[in-house]
Amino acid sequence: MEFVETYLPLILLMLASGLIGGLLAGLMGIGGGIVIVPVLDFALGFVGVDPDVRMHVAVATSLATIIPTSISSSRAHFRRGAVDFSLVKKWGPAIFLGAALGSWIAARVDGSGLAAVFAIVALFVAVKMILPLEKSRLAEQVPGGVAGVVPPGIIGIISALMGIGGGALSVTTLTLFNVPIHRAVGSSAFFGLLIAVPGTIGFMLTGQGHALLPPGSVGFVNVIGFAVLSPATFLAAPLGARIAHALSQRQLSMTFGSFLMIVAARMLYRAFIS
Repeated sequence: MEFVETYLPLILLMLASGLIGGLLAGLMGIGGGIVIVPVLDFALGFVGVDPDVRMHVAVATSLATIIPTSISSSRAHFRRGAVDFSLVKKWGPAIFLGAALGSWIAARVDGSGLAAVFAIVALFVAVKMILPLEKSRLAEQVPGGVAGVVPPGIIGIISALMGIGGGALSVTTLTLFNVPIHRAVGSSAFFGLLIAVPGTIGFMLTGQGHALLPPGSVGFVNVIGFAVLSPATFLAAPLGARIAHALSQRQLSMTFGSFLMIVAARMLYRAFIS
């Protein structure tokens, strides 16, 4: 009875966030973490997990669930010809290394700091997506050479700090480099896998032996959360991909940006007020 009273609300919240996160993963090329992290942070607080590790567990567990979500979402976009593998080859290594570094940095930042990073980046991306800036460009194509390594490296680092698959950042950046949004969304779905694998491993290693972790944790990754969230996100992602290809570029941008505004407001409250 105690288990039901303690963990059933957490499991139900995780299940709901997994379904919504998976839907958004396919819809917007994100790993679902931009939904899962704030919901998990709330759910873990609801069952009494210490604030010092709550955000770390939410971020790490979110990254773990992004592994199957990204596989499901990228396969759906690949079938529609929306994954640009020349872009994946160009950006992939820097994103992978950036995510590994980001997980190492995250273990050394407190929970409020992680929440602040999450909120500020989400707010910046939301403004970019909501405003009618589709014609705004930094360049007419994705840069090569050293300049081409910096954006994906930064995306990898920030994504690991936020517990997201990087789609929120990758889609925004790629559209500024004149990549059509549907191809940016499809490619970003694959980038989520390159962020989630090193990020998850990093959090599992850096969280070892922490006294405040909730039951069922391997490092900062909570296995209970992973077991509940992963099937839900995996199953919902293909539906989101189908919806994405039925929407116009403007509709997709407005949907993405409006949702991020709500998330940013919640995480700013978490970082500076609560």
